[in-house]
Amino acid sequence: MLFNSVEFILFLPLVFLLYWFVFKPRKMQNLLLLAASYVFYGWWDWRFLLLIVATSLSSYMSGLLIVKFEGNRSSQRLVSTVNIVFNLLILATFKYFNFFVENLDALFSAMGYKLDWVTLDVILPVGISFYTFQALSYSIDVYRHAIKPTRSMVDFFAYISFFPQLVAGPIERATRLLPQFQAGRTFSQSAAIDGSRQMLWGFFKKMVVADTCAFFVNASWDNYASLSSINLLMLGVLFTVQIYCDFSGYSDIAIGCARLFGFNLTRNFNYPYFSLSIPEFWRRWHISLMSWFRDYIYIPLGGSRCARSKVLRNVLVVFLVSGLWHGANWTFIVWGLYHAVIIGIYIVLGINTKGPGVEESRRWLPSLKNVVLMLFTFALAVVGWIIFRATSMTEAWQFLSGLATHWWFDGFVGGKFALLLAVPVFLAEWVQRSKQHALQFSGHGLCRYRLVRWAIYYLLLYAIYRWALLQNVSQTFIYFQF
Repeated sequence: MLFNSVEFILFLPLVFLLYWFVFKPRKMQNLLLLAASYVFYGWWDWRFLLLIVATSLSSYMSGLLIVKFEGNRSSQRLVSTVNIVFNLLILATFKYFNFFVENLDALFSAMGYKLDWVTLDVILPVGISFYTFQALSYSIDVYRHAIKPTRSMVDFFAYISFFPQLVAGPIERATRLLPQFQAGRTFSQSAAIDGSRQMLWGFFKKMVVADTCAFFVNASWDNYASLSSINLLMLGVLFTVQIYCDFSGYSDIAIGCARLFGFNLTRNFNYPYFSLSIPEFWRRWHISLMSWFRDYIYIPLGGSRCARSKVLRNVLVVFLVSGLWHGANWTFIVWGLYHAVIIGIYIVLGINTKGPGVEESRRWLPSLKNVVLMLFTFALAVVGWIIFRATSMTEAWQFLSGLATHWWFDGFVGGKFALLLAVPVFLAEWVQRSKQHALQFSGHGLCRYRLVRWAIYYLLLYAIYRWALLQNVSQTFIYFQF
């Protein structure tokens, strides 16, 4: 079920009313959330539910077995390893099997051997990478004694399948989200109102800005070879805006939706395009995924508290895994390598990227130095997103080469209006850069007046109605494919 669908508009109020007014005991609320989440996820294809049940059951049982073998560390390690391998095999089969088979076949063909491999004609289950990583973190944290395993199957299954963040995150840790399922919850009007505002902002970013950008990107991208440099640059910038408004819009909707039910999810974006460096960008982009890699890959490898050569290795491993996590295509792997190289340059040059961010400045306008750094970081991100969007490395190379060689002007292919729509998004987020989201108003300035606030809400609703519903340019969320 899509957030930006009629079905969800009917689904959410129904679940909300049943949750707070009918199923009032905590255990009943969790059971309702589990059932609602399975309806939400099974709306695409009920067969996907078999996989999420298998992942949930395996991880749930691993937690109980780890406790059973308390004092026998080797048995606990075996249980945790079996669960990790089982879940990664499911992920690899559906997401990477064909990729590895095709590349292995190409390698042997280059050496003169013909292998008769079989590829699988399967549909990639929506959000499999997200809930798999969420399940893995539970097993690892139980093994590390960071959390006690739960004996409630309903609580655990609801934690894995919680519908607001099920298919595109944020990737929640059991140490943070599972205790919220185990504790009683009371309705908070202020939390529900703020959550509704955040959802509204997310819908605007997704359905108005991201989908309008997608319309022009999808219409022009395949003709990149015939476009001038200025149009290639515009396409790159359009996709850079699209993927941010699409993914951060989803996160805003998910976090706001969870607050309606009394849950607090992890912040997933912290205005990344205001970053002053690429390392800072990655501390602000898809925070839940990057912190997962930090805690379960980067730090176990030694983190930054080791020799510089090993730090560079650790960064390389994290970003190669990050690239592979995004999809079975060499463009994702090269995209990860691209960012690893840039961060490696910062490390080798000893550039400090952990200073105060622009959100800590109370200045209305950034300094000239910060403007230059933000534009430079944004330009590096645009190059990375071009590689990310390309369907092959050949396409990525030709697109980037065209930026440097196609110096003629033959008019704009379109998209100026989409970029114009993005202006109020970035202006609002700049003004609200110290807040969790752009509609989190304080009691200062014009927005302290209710009339001004409601004018903003109605304007956003009208824009969603006018540009998304009447124009019928709605697109699925980009990260659903991951």
